[in-house]
Amino acid sequence: MSDIIRQLEEMREAARMGGGQRRIDAQHAKGKLTARERIDVLLDEDSFEEWDMFVEHDSHDFGMAEQKVPGDGVVTGSGTIDGRLVFVFSQDFTVFGGSLSAAHARKICKIMDQAMKVGAPVIGLNDSGGARIQEGVASLAGYADVFQRNVLASGVVPQISLIMGPCAGGAVYSPAMTDFIFMVQDSAYMFVTGPDVVKTVTHETVTQEELGGAITHTTRSGVADEAFENDVEALLRTRRFMSYLPSSNREKPSVVPTHDPVDRAEPSLETLVPASPTKPYDMKELIVKLADEGEFFELQPDYAGNIVIGFIRMGGSTIGVVANQPMVLAGCLDIDSARKAARFVRFCDCFNIPILTLVDVPGFLPGTAQEFGGIIKHGAKLLFAFAEATVPKVTLITRKAYGGAYDVMSSKHLRGDVNYAWPAAEIAVMGPKGAVEIIFRSDIGDDAKIEQRTEEYREKFANPFVASSLGFVDDVIMPRNTRRRICRAFERLRNKQLENPWKKHANIPL
Repeated sequence: MSDIIRQLEEMREAARMGGGQRRIDAQHAKGKLTARERIDVLLDEDSFEEWDMFVEHDSHDFGMAEQKVPGDGVVTGSGTIDGRLVFVFSQDFTVFGGSLSAAHARKICKIMDQAMKVGAPVIGLNDSGGARIQEGVASLAGYADVFQRNVLASGVVPQISLIMGPCAGGAVYSPAMTDFIFMVQDSAYMFVTGPDVVKTVTHETVTQEELGGAITHTTRSGVADEAFENDVEALLRTRRFMSYLPSSNREKPSVVPTHDPVDRAEPSLETLVPASPTKPYDMKELIVKLADEGEFFELQPDYAGNIVIGFIRMGGSTIGVVANQPMVLAGCLDIDSARKAARFVRFCDCFNIPILTLVDVPGFLPGTAQEFGGIIKHGAKLLFAFAEATVPKVTLITRKAYGGAYDVMSSKHLRGDVNYAWPAAEIAVMGPKGAVEIIFRSDIGDDAKIEQRTEEYREKFANPFVASSLGFVDDVIMPRNTRRRICRAFERLRNKQLENPWKKHANIPL
């Protein structure tokens, strides 16, 4: 028995060493943690239970039969974050560059299958050179097996991807199908084809960082949700992020005790919106003042800044926030902001997270670039997402709600449960001056008449009372009481039940 135990310990030690001390040192020299160190930071202390530590590849070509490492380049298992079960896989770049083999893929698929059975999130720590070339199509089949699990798990359990190293070729599609992607600056990158291929085919010269680095994907492409400075920050922020999410689609997010009174008044909100209808203000100030303890976990903060998304808590419960941002493009909706918000709304709806929509939108961004880029269909994605959502939906119009954008932003007509407006809210087809110049076109040139007509239009529509009289706004509330009214609305919607007509699935305008 002692011989077997000694042999077991030797095998465990070999697995823990991955590709060996030299490669571990090289990983540290790049400012990166090893696969196991990352798991230690991510999970609660001593909670990790590893699976398949001794799995090895079964390839015999190109001398691979003599190159076998226990675990085969990925550490898989389960553990807890703040006491809640999660499943995790962490690719080990010190073993064959973290490349994916058939055995490597089977390990990932096993924990994903288990996560779906028990209803627990899956967190992937990606650090891989891609498909293992020595295995040919078998490694590609492994990727496809993982992709299939991503699709089946979508909307069943939350899936989070941390890109902590290279992620190229087919390897990018698994993270792309997960719910959220976090990247580490300077050490992580994602692209379908690398700089060398780009140069060969298109004659463009570009670096890995420019093509697919964290800054590129959080500011230009919108592929990633946030970028962090190093491995430790990424892992600790992920721990915090997970606290906002339920474990599966069969649960609601946990309620976190708070000392912040739900009836807290906020007098400063009385002066948040400027007197001038064209002067911007920061919608994030409103979000922070509504949130428990002022905590707001924003997603994609550097992409499509004209809309703000993220999670807060109100009365201890997780709330998803979608808000127009007057500081950027006057809060107009455009292609990027519609896509950004639509995906977030659909995530919230998948996982029983109520949605708060804060509206100050003058319309859709005009221009040939938007029309040629398909703003019609991209804008419809956000409309579709809000209309499809069955979770509790509370909407507050703070200033402008013009045209079709009024409809899109979780209006009463899209089954908004509770729709509020501040006293200075303007709800109309368009702004007063533009409307008058269309209705009274014959008066153009007579400045006095146009000004008179504009004032008439403003008096009729530049307030929330017409919409309120029609039942499209449930109440006009004082800004200082906003937190109390919204908290109360969500509390009264806690047991909301609403089902869409039976269907295999909807056909969202992709």
